[in-house]
Amino acid sequence: AEQSVRVDLPQEAVSAGLVGSAGQAGSAGDLFPGLTAGRGDDLPGKDLLAGGAPAALPPEEAFVYEAIAFDADTALVRLTAQAGYYLYTEKLAFRASGAPGVAVRAVELPAGVTKDDPEFGAVPVYYGQIEIPVHFTRPPGPATGITLQADFQGCRDGDICYPPMSRSVTFEMPPVSAGDLPEGAIAAEATAAAVPAQDAAPLSEQDRLAGLLTRNPAGALVAFFVAGLLLAFTPCVFPMLPILSGIIVGQGARLTTPRAFWLSLVYVLAMAVTYTVAGVLAGLFGQNLQAVFQNPWIISGFVLVFVLLALSMFGFYELQLPGRLQTRLAEASNRQRGGELWGVAVMGFLSALIVGPCVAPPLMAALIVIGSSGDAVLGGAALFALSMGMGVPLLLFGVTAGKFVPRAGAWMNAVKAVFGVGLLALAIWMLERILPGPAIMLLWGALAIGCGVYLGALERIEAGASGWRRLWKSLGVLLLLLGALEIIGAAAGGDYWLRPLAGFNARSAGAPAQDHPSFVRIKSLRDLEHAVAAAGQGGRGAMLDFYADWCVECKRMERNTFPDPGVQALLARLQPLQADVTANDADDQALMQAFGIIGPPAILFFDRNGEELKPFRLVGYFDPAEFSTHLGRVLDAQ
Repeated sequence: AEQSVRVDLPQEAVSAGLVGSAGQAGSAGDLFPGLTAGRGDDLPGKDLLAGGAPAALPPEEAFVYEAIAFDADTALVRLTAQAGYYLYTEKLAFRASGAPGVAVRAVELPAGVTKDDPEFGAVPVYYGQIEIPVHFTRPPGPATGITLQADFQGCRDGDICYPPMSRSVTFEMPPVSAGDLPEGAIAAEATAAAVPAQDAAPLSEQDRLAGLLTRNPAGALVAFFVAGLLLAFTPCVFPMLPILSGIIVGQGARLTTPRAFWLSLVYVLAMAVTYTVAGVLAGLFGQNLQAVFQNPWIISGFVLVFVLLALSMFGFYELQLPGRLQTRLAEASNRQRGGELWGVAVMGFLSALIVGPCVAPPLMAALIVIGSSGDAVLGGAALFALSMGMGVPLLLFGVTAGKFVPRAGAWMNAVKAVFGVGLLALAIWMLERILPGPAIMLLWGALAIGCGVYLGALERIEAGASGWRRLWKSLGVLLLLLGALEIIGAAAGGDYWLRPLAGFNARSAGAPAQDHPSFVRIKSLRDLEHAVAAAGQGGRGAMLDFYADWCVECKRMERNTFPDPGVQALLARLQPLQADVTANDADDQALMQAFGIIGPPAILFFDRNGEELKPFRLVGYFDPAEFSTHLGRVLDAQ
């Protein structure tokens, strides 16, 4: 038996079933349930508009894109190719934007149908409707609105192909805690770059550490302690050695090994607690307390203290409190054992705030966790472990210095003089943050000449003098020459004390030395937007370097990394930008907070569309070889 049924469909129903847009329900499946997942050739209604070749549908009607939140780290995407149309499997890619720290982590694509395509040969394609789970990395926190963009390309069967297209849908991801996210889904920083199916977005070093801290706190604390040990051998921590040495040597005849240990431990604990508290405050409120203490007046006051301590070690005077105050302190000390340790703790507190305000990936990772999840306990524990790792070498140095420093006699005066020189060198190192390069060269030259004179460089060696006397005079003459080179170099236009003759090299080349003349200085977010947009119009991405005069690692990058010819060749393919945040004023803070930057050194990269490539963000110092390798990866991702 054969039956025929005639159904008249109004135009509105056809439009409702076959025409859709991103985020709007409605597809061929609404008219023919259960058949939309098959091949388009088999779909009823293919010849609904028969009577000659039908006009091609507009792209937004031929291909419908929808997306909704499925759970805390997954969205469900539905792509519908209308009857007679198909999508290329290999052209699908997704990107997330609109919320910091959210990015596409993985995409689960269903199997496609192999088609002998006139454009690309035998390729997998999708007919009808498919559903795709898209997984994200995201930081723990409240509900987050994100925009998921899909890039794809499709064709009408048998004749035309559409150009590549992009669609976006905005929806809200539900709130989630760190414990509810699966392994690999936690990230506070991520990328907005398109992620092909099955590929996970890369993560920067600080993001990987932040993820480790939330997934495995116990193991992460050990990793942060080890990272602190490594950071102890950077220029950010080295200056604390003469401070601690001055404290220990200043004990004189009262010094014993147990006393040296307790003094060192109190200093290290005070430093660690200060780092922890300052870091937690920075993570919660986005304000770097250490940056506040880089005020020229504060630095000058601290330098004055170091100079006075150094002069007392040279024997010019004895630093003593007024007699009445000494009596009161002695009485208080008798009532409270170890009362002198409070002064050591104060020095540790000030050292942490003023001497080493460097930002490194482990520090940034802890601040990311605090800022994104509000978990000050976990982030603070990581900062304390990091600080104690930094303090272990200081503790060992303090104990050994206390053990091997002579107890009395002329040797003690010589040792005190050596540590006095160390304190003067620390004062000059701190002044480098607020004084120009030539002035610093003059100070280093004066210190070297003074040391040379004290070692007897200008004194006559008597006949029969000991070998030690001749050795010290030779060292004094060498320091005298080095000091003279510093002063001559400063007069010749040099500005870096480790390269005193650079001014002569620049003159012989006929031009002043410039480390990176192509850098463009920016001050505000508006300046950055204009500069990045201009770079994109020129077909280039951009690099933004956060710099400050008080940032030691920033200056190392300026002098060692950026001038490297290999680095310069790669930077020529980007637009280098630099934000000088030395003043730490309202514009500087707004610029850093816009990108979640606590302080320099930090380097950000932007693609040609003006989007930051967050997985490639750098924090800390990188030598020319490391930086060149990283630049190559950035250029490949453009």
